[in-house]
Amino acid sequence: MGSVLFSYLLFFLTAVSVVLAVSSADGSSDSYRLLRIKSELVDPNGVLENWSEGTNMCTWNGVACSDDKSHIVRLNLTSSGLEGQISQEFAHLTSLRVIDLSDNFLNGTISPALGELHNLEELLLFSNFLTGEIPSDIGRLRKLQVLRIGANMLTGQLIPEIGKLSELRVLAVAYCQFSGKIPNEIGNLKQLINLDLQQNSLSGPIPDAIGGCKNLQNFAASNNRIEGKIPASIGQLKSLEILNLANNSFSGSIPVELSHLSNLKYLNLFGNELEGEIPFELNKLVLVETLDLSNNNFSGTIRLLNTQLKNLETLSLSGNFLTGSIPSNFCLRDSSLSLLILADNKLSGNFPLELLNCTSIRQLDLSGNSFGGMLPRGLDRLESLTDLLLNNNSFTGTIPPEIGNLTNLEDLYLFHNMLSGGIPVEIGKLQRLRELYLYENQLSGSIPRELTNCSSLTSVDFFGNQLSGSIPDNIGRLKNLVILQLRQNELSGPIPSSLGYCRKLQKLALADNKLSGSLPPTFRFLSEMDLITLYNNSFEGPLPESLSLLKNISKINFSHNKFSGNIFPLAGLDSLTALDLTNNSFSGPIPSELALSKNLTRLRLANNFFTGELPSEFGQLEDLRFLDLSFNNLTGNLAPSLAGLKNLGHFLLSSNQFSGEIPTWLGGIEDLGELDLSFNNFTGTVPTELGNSPKLLKLSLSYNRLSGPIPPELGNLTSLNVLNLRRNNLSGSIPSTLQKCQKLYELRLSENNLTGSIPYELGSLSELQVILDLSKNHISGEIPSSLGNLVKLERLNLSFNQLQGKVPPSLGRLSSLHRLNLSYNHLQGQIPSTFSGFPLSSFMGNNHNLCGPPLLSCSELKEHERIWELSKASVVGITVAIVLTATVICMVLLYIMLRIWCNWRKVTISCSENGGIESKSRQGENWVYGEEIKSGQYWNTTSLVSSKEKQISKGTCMFNLSVSSSDSTEKPLV
Repeated sequence: MGSVLFSYLLFFLTAVSVVLAVSSADGSSDSYRLLRIKSELVDPNGVLENWSEGTNMCTWNGVACSDDKSHIVRLNLTSSGLEGQISQEFAHLTSLRVIDLSDNFLNGTISPALGELHNLEELLLFSNFLTGEIPSDIGRLRKLQVLRIGANMLTGQLIPEIGKLSELRVLAVAYCQFSGKIPNEIGNLKQLINLDLQQNSLSGPIPDAIGGCKNLQNFAASNNRIEGKIPASIGQLKSLEILNLANNSFSGSIPVELSHLSNLKYLNLFGNELEGEIPFELNKLVLVETLDLSNNNFSGTIRLLNTQLKNLETLSLSGNFLTGSIPSNFCLRDSSLSLLILADNKLSGNFPLELLNCTSIRQLDLSGNSFGGMLPRGLDRLESLTDLLLNNNSFTGTIPPEIGNLTNLEDLYLFHNMLSGGIPVEIGKLQRLRELYLYENQLSGSIPRELTNCSSLTSVDFFGNQLSGSIPDNIGRLKNLVILQLRQNELSGPIPSSLGYCRKLQKLALADNKLSGSLPPTFRFLSEMDLITLYNNSFEGPLPESLSLLKNISKINFSHNKFSGNIFPLAGLDSLTALDLTNNSFSGPIPSELALSKNLTRLRLANNFFTGELPSEFGQLEDLRFLDLSFNNLTGNLAPSLAGLKNLGHFLLSSNQFSGEIPTWLGGIEDLGELDLSFNNFTGTVPTELGNSPKLLKLSLSYNRLSGPIPPELGNLTSLNVLNLRRNNLSGSIPSTLQKCQKLYELRLSENNLTGSIPYELGSLSELQVILDLSKNHISGEIPSSLGNLVKLERLNLSFNQLQGKVPPSLGRLSSLHRLNLSYNHLQGQIPSTFSGFPLSSFMGNNHNLCGPPLLSCSELKEHERIWELSKASVVGITVAIVLTATVICMVLLYIMLRIWCNWRKVTISCSENGGIESKSRQGENWVYGEEIKSGQYWNTTSLVSSKEKQISKGTCMFNLSVSSSDSTEKPLV
């Protein structure tokens, strides 16, 4: 019998083992499913290494089993570095109560298979890379108490099926990309304690149904797009301790029902559009510790009293429109208030002395208001103060010396007030002081040496005061100093050499002072220096070689000083991004080693005495955006390698001696916004490629030797504001394509050899304002009436051309015009009446054909023309009369002279008939005759001959009778 029973027992055990084996072979065991899940994951940290066949799954990492060891009930693989997707195999692990896969690298969607886990109580998938929407199957997890799926890339809406999770205590979906409205079904979650919806894109209002979450203790919905009013039903959440609705679009007023939240400890409504007065009823929130209503539109006075909010530690009301001052009963002497921020309101009056009772305050911020008057000497009663921010007010008077008794003070902000007097030496007692900002006041006197006792100082900013004297020579004691800003004062003397021992110094701003001397060699110790600005001082001498050791420096501005020598110490600084040496006396060549500063974006070397060529190595500066080398003595051509300056936005080379042709590669710089090559010796034509620079705002090629036509392609520069081609040898006509430069407000084409007419299309340049200058060319034709559309134009110069016709009446619409020059053309007719205020010089040289004020009126001009016509006839008559009269006179004179000549001949003949002696005597008479002529008796010569001789003379000499040669020896000529 016993053997039979044993046989049956053996058979039963065998059958069970077979069943188990078959079951295992069919994959129905939890261990099998877990191994399938493992196979779908990447396990770089080897967390799942002990998940293997032949071992008890209850010993596997992260696995917790049921009491009978047959099923897995908890899987915790948080922070294991796992990669992959959530497996469908989870659907078979129906005994699971907790799944924690948080803080891994899981991707894909939340598997709907999880909806099969009807025993699941906690599902933690936060901090992964999951995408997609929440599957509606989640609503089947009726035992679920904790759902944390935040910090993923989940999208879509919060599904209403969540309202079916009646046991849910924690719903955390923060830091995702959910959108849409908060579902009304959220009010069905009666057991909900924690609702975290922060950092999504949720919109619409908060449903009134939220009041159904009676056990809610933490409600955070900040940083969404939720709008509408704050529902009064929130006041029904009696257990609520934390309410955070910051950074949304809530409007309206704060519902007084919030005062019913008797357990509330944290209320944050920062960054909304709430308005109206702050309800006085909020003083009933006696347990509240943090109250932040800042950055809204609240108005009225401050109605919150620390005397009632006895547990209040932090109160922030900044960024509103609150007026008045601090209530007189605001603070208790035994208050817990440690942080009071009232910045950026419209509070006024003197410094509120009521605050001196808040001796527990550590941080006090009254900045950005309209407080005035003097700072109270009793400030040292705030003995716990670590941060005092009174900047951007209208405080006057001096800084009270008692401020030196605030021994816990770390940050002191008094900038942008009207404080005067000196910096109190007592500040030197503030051993914990880290930041001292006194800029933009009216402080005077010297910087106290005692300041160097503040050994914890990291930032000192005295910008924009009237401080004088020298920089303390012991400033090197500030070993922790990171920022020293002394710009725009009246400091003088040299930079103390001890400054080089502030080895943590990163930013040094000494610009706009009266400092002088050379840079101390101790600068070589400032290895952390990032920025140094010394502009607008009187520093001189060469740069110390030690500057080459400042390997971390990124910005240098030494402009407007008297530095001289070469700039080689600044070449090759790896971190340099901006270098400005404008307006000094540097000389020599520009070092090609500057190209080693690969991060250089801004280089300004203008107004110096640099010589040589522009280094071709600069083409390696691919990040350079601003290059200004104007007003030097640079020569040579622009090397082709400079085409590497692909990101150049400003290229300024004016007032040098560059020559050669303007390179075509300039048109390939897409970001070029300003090109100034004026006052050089460039020749050749204007490259058509410049029309390929779509961002060009200013093009100035004036005062060169350019020739040829203006390229029509310049019309492609649709962003152009300034075009200056003045004083070249350009020829041809003005291209009509310039009409496409609709943003042009300055156009100068004067002093060239341009011909043709003024394009009618220029009248469409409606933004032209500064000047239109086409003077000193050979432009002909009429002035186009379209120029009357340039209603913003202030200066118009068309002088010294060959323009003709009338001045278009449409030009009278140029109401902004205050300078006009139409002189030296061939214009005629009526001048528009609006031009009457311009001087005569604006119209001279037009052949007196223009009329109207300030010239003669057109009727007067016609009268003058008529008179002129009459005058011309008179002139002709007078001229004829003068000619005739002159002719008559000439004939008379000729007649008289002929008679004189004939008489003289007669006398001569008579003398020859009377013999030689008589002839001699007549010669003597003839001499006397000559003397008589000389003595002015010319008109009496006829008295020397008889009447008979006159007749003979008249009969012979007038007809020029000739005598034969045979008689010539015996008779004189008669």
